[in-house]
Amino acid sequence: MPDVVEQLIAVGRKVVAAGLVIGSGGNLSARSPDGAACWITGAGTWLDELDRAAFSLVRIADGGVVSGSPEPSTEALLHLRSYQARPDVNAVIHLHPQLSVLLDAMGQRIRLVTTDHAFYVRDVGRVPWFPPGTEDLARAAAAAVVDGCNCVILAHHGCSVLADSVELAHKRVVNLEEAARATCAALLLGGPVPECPQPAT
Repeated sequence: MPDVVEQLIAVGRKVVAAGLVIGSGGNLSARSPDGAACWITGAGTWLDELDRAAFSLVRIADGGVVSGSPEPSTEALLHLRSYQARPDVNAVIHLHPQLSVLLDAMGQRIRLVTTDHAFYVRDVGRVPWFPPGTEDLARAAAAAVVDGCNCVILAHHGCSVLADSVELAHKRVVNLEEAARATCAALLLGGPVPECPQPAT
């Protein structure tokens, strides 16, 4: 099985191909096997051009760099505070999905229309606008997920999606934006937007 860095490299290519990232926006991370640190993409990296040298290993407790030469992403705090708040989380994906962000900016809640949306996303949290890369944003995002929410819209910015594996985080972020597309289509058709019943936990 590929290690978490190889999984993140593969996800980087896939999210760019899916149009979930523009330019060098977004960053990816995964918790190390010992749980004390996370691999995170370096500042300014393009997610479809990642290799192992594009990652830094950062301590979750204090943000200190354990290994790796690139400066960690400017959104490193967003990842670290989420890991601190959620010991069950092993991967965090932060992207800039345009339709999800647009619907939120227009005051439209993203609806979970299909069984996949309901199963993978389950709930969509929201954080008001804070300057990117700040402690305020990181703490607000962590507060939004502490009770178990795994998909959060960061107003006028992007999303933060959490899971216990890189693969599941990828499935969640893809379904989040697909739910936004379905919501938008239903609104254009005149609404109301139908929602799928939540699956049993």
